Formats: sequence, structure tokens, C-alpha cells
Amino acid sequence: MPKLDNQTIQLALVVAVAAAFVLQAIVLFAALLVLRKLAKTVRQEIEDLRDAAMPILENTRELVERVKPRIEETTEDLAQVARALNVQVADVQSAAGEMLLRARQQADRLDSMFSSLLDAVDRIGVMMADTVAKPMRQVSAFLASARAVVESLRNP
Repeated sequence: MPKLDNQTIQLALVVAVAAAFVLQAIVLFAALLVLRKLAKTVRQEIEDLRDAAMPILENTRELVERVKPRIEETTEDLAQVARALNVQVADVQSAAGEMLLRARQQADRLDSMFSSLLDAVDRIGVMMADTVAKPMRQVSAFLASARAVVESLRNP
């Protein structure tokens, strides 16, 4: 068996470290190649995505440009309709207020007319009662006195 001295051990260690460096360099080079290939694939996918997305974005931009004036016109029309509705609602509220005021005035007028009518009927009733009741009392009193006279003549 050969003798292992310091120089032989150092030489073996240097060879092992050099082999480790060479192995590490090979692994790093392989990783570089894989990353380069991955970068090319990603770049190609991005280009494909850009090629597919750009027409859609252009069409969308054109559509927005074409529709924008119509949207603005529609918005203006809606604002005008809203203003007109506000004016009409104010007119309707005003007319309804006037109608309610007139209805209240007519109700008050009818109330006073019916009150006057009922008062007149009551006065007529009292007057009729006085007109009829007074002669009736007089006739009743006359009859009572006649009966009393007849009764007194009948009794001895």
C-alpha cells in the first residue's frame, strides 16, 4: 500500500476541489442554457399574446371612439328629459295645490250654505210650531173651558 503523506493528501484535496468547481461550472452552464431557452419561450409567448391582444385592443379603442359621441348625445338627451320632467312635475304640483285650495274653498262654501239652510229650516220649524201651537193652545184652552162650563152645568 502506498504511503500517504501530506503532499499526496493535499494533491488529492486540490483535485477534489477542482473537480467540484468543474462540476459546479457544468451545472451553472446547464442552468444558463435552460434559462436562455426558457427566456426565448417566454418571449415568444409574450409576442404571441401581444399579437393576439393588439387587434382586440385596437377594435375596442375604435369602438369606444365610435360610440363616445352617441353616449354623450344620449347623456345630454337624458339630462334634457330630466329637466323637462322636473318642470312638468313642478307644474303638476302647482296645479294640484290650486285644485286642493279651490276644493277647500268650495267645501267651506258648501258648509256655510248647508249651515244657513239648516238654520233657516230650524227657524221655520220654530215659527211653524209657534204659529200652529199658539192657535192649538187657544183652541184647546177654549175647549177645556167649554167642557168645564158644560160639566159645571151638568152637575147640580
